[in-house]
Amino acid sequence: MNITEVKIRGVFPEAAAKAVVSIVIDGGFAVNNIRIMKSRKGRLFIAMPEYRTEGGRYHDAAHPVNSGARRVLREKVFAAYYKYLENAYLPGKGVINVNPPA
Repeated sequence: MNITEVKIRGVFPEAAAKAVVSIVIDGGFAVNNIRIMKSRKGRLFIAMPEYRTEGGRYHDAAHPVNSGARRVLREKVFAAYYKYLENAYLPGKGVINVNPPA
């Protein structure tokens, strides 16, 4: 799996959902509304986009199907998030689009 683009859509420092992220896989498939969440223990993790069934249960709308894909997703998303945080608060920078190196 080759993640060719990562966009930080919003950052919310005071919320449980710290950021909302979109990715593009192999230049041709987009996954939106990936959230970077903070657990009660203070650890960051990735929550995939989900939908609610008529019965009220939640299911992932998209997700990695193996540990290798999950590792790549986690590495690319967190690298983009930390790069965003490093640059977001510099004077005159504002919101940036982060594209990880290929």
